[in-house]
Amino acid sequence: MKFQLSSPGHYLTDLSLPWSLHLTQWPEQHFVKVAHGIHRNVVKFISHKNRVYALKELSRKVAEHEYSMLKELEERGLPVVEAVGLITDRDKEVPKVSWLEEYYDMSDRALLITEYLRGTLPYRVIIENGIDRYQLNLMLDALADLLVKLHLIGFYWGDCSLSNALFKRDAGLMAAYLVDAETASFVPDMTQHRREYDLELAHTNIAGDLMDLQAAGLLPLNMDPIDLTDFLVERYNTLWDELTRDEVFDTAAQHEVEKRIRRLNDLGYNVEEMEINTLESGKKVKMTVNVVEPWHHRRKLQSLTGLDVQENQAKRLLNDLHQYRARINREYDYHIPREVAAFKWLTEIYQPAIDAIPEDLRGGLDPAELYHELLEHRWYMSERFHHDIGLKEAIRSYIENVLKLRALTTEAQ
Repeated sequence: MKFQLSSPGHYLTDLSLPWSLHLTQWPEQHFVKVAHGIHRNVVKFISHKNRVYALKELSRKVAEHEYSMLKELEERGLPVVEAVGLITDRDKEVPKVSWLEEYYDMSDRALLITEYLRGTLPYRVIIENGIDRYQLNLMLDALADLLVKLHLIGFYWGDCSLSNALFKRDAGLMAAYLVDAETASFVPDMTQHRREYDLELAHTNIAGDLMDLQAAGLLPLNMDPIDLTDFLVERYNTLWDELTRDEVFDTAAQHEVEKRIRRLNDLGYNVEEMEINTLESGKKVKMTVNVVEPWHHRRKLQSLTGLDVQENQAKRLLNDLHQYRARINREYDYHIPREVAAFKWLTEIYQPAIDAIPEDLRGGLDPAELYHELLEHRWYMSERFHHDIGLKEAIRSYIENVLKLRALTTEAQ
């Protein structure tokens, strides 16, 4: 028998458990009862060292595929159950079980182990406990957001449904986690046709999930399964459009770039790359952005510039760096390598701006926070005057109107 574990923190090789047997043959005493969804395959739960794990009985090929999919999604920071291990070769070098009369052929069987996500619930449990339209919309919003995140990284789910996700309350909203990736795959080209087909499958599956609830009398009478599912598709399309559409505006309205970035940030996304092309003999520009999940910006900024800052500071600084690179690409009509642009931004923009701020006015703020405040000040001034005021003027105003005033206020206290 072979145990493949993803982390030493999950030392799940308790040999007293009957790993070599089909999950349906395990004595019930090994299992614990937790809230769970409906599964096509046999899924059971065990407790080990104060943690709960889900065991899923699958053919070896499917289990290996799902294990690799879950691991890659986890490494990319997507909301997904943690794949803890995979058990194969369950018919090799294992002792016979004295009390078992009939053995399954286990030569092609595997057990996929995932950790039970604390604080999450399946949709049926949430709805059975009472839910209104607003709360159900939050759940569908979360699932639409999850599907968009997956499509952005070229991940085709192939079986999106309420049953194949778990939901967790998140500061008044809901977050969805993928728990089933048997039919999923990474595709080199996530075409519109492929996305639409995945969305169509999701529509069919979710409508079926909700109709089952309606038939069981669990869905409130004023809710129509098709209307609810149409809402999810609408939310998906709206979010996808906001994240991926090109935007055209006048060349003088550079602060519109900042506006777009802020809207994307408000949706929980960040700009990884940005491209700006001139149109109509330079009278207008077209802005194209690539967005990413907000999980890697601190590491990304550090790899490009060496700056070690907090995550939100990293988002802000990277946005500024991307704007800077897009601008010099346009000015020089040449795509400057990211690393070169990062060095120029660090030495010609960021560091000179920090150096221009007197030490005695910094008030204990670290350089990244000062630069963040400086960009905020520039943003509000540009909004007020309806044009980009430029960094030099922003630095002057920030020192005179913010830092000096703050220092005087501090002295007066």
